[in-house]
Order: sequence, then structure tokens, then C-alpha cells
Amino acid sequence: MAATASRRSRLPLPFYARPALEVAPDLLGKVLVHQSGRVRRAGRIVETEAYIGEHDLACHASKGRTKRTDVLFGPPGHAYVYLIYGMYDCFNVVVEPEGVAAAVLVRGLEPLEGIGPHHKTNGPGKLCRAMHITRAHNRMDLRGDHLFIEDAPPVPSELIATGPRIGVEYSGEWADKPFRFWIRDNPWVSKVPKRRARR
Repeated sequence: MAATASRRSRLPLPFYARPALEVAPDLLGKVLVHQSGRVRRAGRIVETEAYIGEHDLACHASKGRTKRTDVLFGPPGHAYVYLIYGMYDCFNVVVEPEGVAAAVLVRGLEPLEGIGPHHKTNGPGKLCRAMHITRAHNRMDLRGDHLFIEDAPPVPSELIATGPRIGVEYSGEWADKPFRFWIRDNPWVSKVPKRRARR
């Protein structure tokens, strides 16, 4: 496990109020923190996916504004946490100005603090379990005291790889868009078929 991260300032609202395709690679290297009482769990973000709006058929908002997706249309810098396969929660960051339904899914974390060695974080459902992030955190302001993202030095562009998103084959041509970003050769990135990777 990596050494404990130094405490840094939290990402400000303007960071989130930008296009998903800008925020997604910029989140790489930042530190996701869940502070629960005296327990601090933290991990370095190493993999993300961008979902860019209602016209993106892989985005939940493509079905319109519903009780579930309402948070995506709300102010940026909030958490969107949803359930998949009836058992896994997934953590997303709402981005773009209010009224534009877009988000960035956090897919992989490099453990830094408070995550036991038996927990895996190379996948969106796995990292939520390891970080104790649940649907109770849905709509939470990421500038608060319990769930937030700390700033960190940017990852050099030459260390960032891009490729198609995972598990969105139902979205037709949108499944092949290179909207997934990850830190090259990082062991905490999701394992995917080589045919789905693009560098």
C-alpha cells in the first residue's frame, strides 16, 4: 500500500463546472477521501470515465430527467452514486454548469489511507466497498466534511492513456468513444480485454 497522502486543499467548485472530457483526465492523481468520524479512507484516482450529456446514449441522463438522474442536472461538485447489478454502488462526480447532465465515473483508486489490504479498488464497485461509499452519499456536496476530493499535482499527459468506456455496449457507437482515462501501467486500473484498450 502506498504511503499516507499529505493533506491538501479540496477541489473548488470551478474545477467541476467544466466539460466532462476536461474534468475526467484532470481528476487523475487527485485524492478521493471519505471521512467517517475519526476514520479517514483515501485513495489516489487512477481511472475515470466521462459521460457528457443527454445526447450521450451511455449516460443515464439520455433517458431524460427522472428521480434517479435529477442529480445529474443539478449543480456541479456533487456525488452521483447508483446501484448496478443489484449489488455494487458506483461513485460519480457531477460536472458541467447546472442544467447540463454530465458526470465522471471514478473507476480505479490507488489505496493511500484506511483501506485494508484485503480490499480491491480496481473497479467502480470494488472501490466503493473499500471506501465505504454507498447510495447514502448520493447528492452529497463534495466540498463538505465527509466525502470530498483533495487537490494534487496533475498527471503528465504522456502518462495518461485513453480508450473506450467499459460495460456500455448497449449505447451503439457511443460505446467506442475514447472517454475512459487512466494512468498508464498503474496496477489499480481495471482489467479489460485488450481489444477494448486504445493508446
